Amino acid sequence: MRVVFFGTPEFAVPSLEALLGEGFDVLAAVTQPDRPRGRSRSTPQPPPVKVAAEEEDVPVLQPERPTDPTFVARLRALAPDIGVVVAYGHILKPDLLAIPRQGMVNVHPSLLPELRGAAPIAWAIINGLEKTGVTIMQLDAGMDSGPILHQIPEDLPADITGGELSLHLAEVGAEALVEALARLAQGAIQPRPQDHARATYAPKVTRETARIDWTAPAERVARLIRGLDPKPGAWTELEGRSVKLFGAAATEGHGAPGEVLRADGTLVLATGEGAVTVEDVQPEGKERMPSADWVRGRGVQTGRRFR
Repeated sequence: MRVVFFGTPEFAVPSLEALLGEGFDVLAAVTQPDRPRGRSRSTPQPPPVKVAAEEEDVPVLQPERPTDPTFVARLRALAPDIGVVVAYGHILKPDLLAIPRQGMVNVHPSLLPELRGAAPIAWAIINGLEKTGVTIMQLDAGMDSGPILHQIPEDLPADITGGELSLHLAEVGAEALVEALARLAQGAIQPRPQDHARATYAPKVTRETARIDWTAPAERVARLIRGLDPKPGAWTELEGRSVKLFGAAATEGHGAPGEVLRADGTLVLATGEGAVTVEDVQPEGKERMPSADWVRGRGVQTGRRFR
């Protein structure tokens, strides 16, 4: 099966590697252009998919936009049997989806129709779901609305972070992808339409979404912090300065929302109902560090309030 792969971040790499490992003919890897990343933004960095593809001598295409006529012509010339899309970062138009002989399939990290959208991993944790998983679906013109080819459910541990869940579902998704493609090639899989009435959504996490609401119950605050760990990071303010919090767990405690209840090696902050412990912090413009180190260096005392 002749495959064109679309993907950009680390989450997509296991799927690309699985395709190559199972002997699929990957004609090209389409990924985003090199861009500045991290604290030093002076030098453009290649996306993880580009690095992985070049290590396996897979040709790399990096159009600024997938609607670019030169890119579209190049894709047509490749004459792929199927396209595979894993966190590429652009919505593909119907004329592009129609180029591969068997259309395109997508690896989506949720049990569709639950959590359609850009951030299903974060919202699965934020919403306190007990189960999530991976869906392999056929792409159509809608947002994560195409027919389902294969699903693998996974239990969601109560203390898992967004980063940990992403790593796990990337591997599960790669396994599900090669299984679905093998069955598709054999004609042994029947696409199943989604029940659109059951759809829920996982919109892109904005800066406002990531701001901690200290009037919320402790469990909700802790889930927000875990769901956005390590990126983009849930944030709050102390005395007008932004700080991101990580490694949160709900605990007992009473105080005004955002009030520091303990700062003696363990950072405990009051919420609207209960309190949360915080393992790590990242002050604005600095690296992530243990909260105990920050508390000592900053001189944080009980009674102060995060806003």
